[in-house]
Amino acid sequence: MDTLPSLTRDLVAIPSHDAEAAAGEHITAWLRDHTDARVTRDDHGNVIARKGEGEESLALVGHHDVVPPDGSQLDADGEYVVEERDGRLYGRGTADMKGCVAAAMLAFRDADPAGELVFASFVGEEQGGVGCQAAIEDGFAPEYAVVGEGSTGYSAPGTTDVAVAHKGRRGSTLIAEGAAAHASEPGAGANAIYRATDAVDVVRELDFPETTVLGHELSGSVAVTEIDGGSAWNVIPERCEVTVDERTVPDERAPLDRAEAIDGVSWRVDQDLPPMACGDADFADAVLDAATAAQDSTPEQVVKPHATDAGWLAQAGTDCVVVGAAEPGEAHTADESVSLAVLERCREVYEGVAEAWPSR
Repeated sequence: MDTLPSLTRDLVAIPSHDAEAAAGEHITAWLRDHTDARVTRDDHGNVIARKGEGEESLALVGHHDVVPPDGSQLDADGEYVVEERDGRLYGRGTADMKGCVAAAMLAFRDADPAGELVFASFVGEEQGGVGCQAAIEDGFAPEYAVVGEGSTGYSAPGTTDVAVAHKGRRGSTLIAEGAAAHASEPGAGANAIYRATDAVDVVRELDFPETTVLGHELSGSVAVTEIDGGSAWNVIPERCEVTVDERTVPDERAPLDRAEAIDGVSWRVDQDLPPMACGDADFADAVLDAATAAQDSTPEQVVKPHATDAGWLAQAGTDCVVVGAAEPGEAHTADESVSLAVLERCREVYEGVAEAWPSR
């Protein structure tokens, strides 16, 4: 029978940064071999399994795509390197988030659920959640979800907390257009860089969005991160673009459209990853109870700075929390790793929640 370390190793060893099919096929085959669940792999590559019955459903949610590996994470044949050292598993995808996909698979297999229990592993999370969005469009709509992204180390080192909210990310571009002229006669043109800097001044004066989720404060941010304009040292620029990174909070957005009051400036949204806020305090408390029972330290309900697929689910009406083994700074690094003991803790949390919620 597969152990959590062995199942995690198997998943991490399957390359899934360019194509996710092999990882999805492995998860699908494992679920069919080890459970009596109704297992599907949809046209997008998402793997979804269901067991148990009830008016309300709880989903254990992850994703099996990863970001491209660092060269040190590949062997001479270009295969993923997976190593175990000092109680940790090293390799691309260990922390983000095949370790918790494996933990959710085992919890799904072993749990005697209180209602309908759903396992879902999506594709394309690292591309903005395209797999999750596609599943939602196809009707994926659990009432509750535990998303296995990282929540360890927020309240205290090594403690696996319960994130009841996270920020979203809206990336946008301010486009300033003017009229070119020779730099020796600046009045003959309209300087797009000047217009762009006026728009930057508008952004600098904006208040950061803020909200409260289950008594926890969540603050966003707005920052200009890139500026690109001009064609030559002696030409008045006719175009300049400014990149704005905004970390959003539920039901709040910075009024970036104010920059369009500057002559020649328009605003374009390039990406909008939604934030997440759990709206059911009883569910959040039930997950916290399961997290408390699974560890000696005292976990807390926290807020998370990074967008996840929980944002898309929450936007569609699912009450979500985030519970996972990854600690801040572990994902997407050349030395990415995950604690095997914390993975086992997460498996216990997932199984405990599945057997307690929805409450009987």
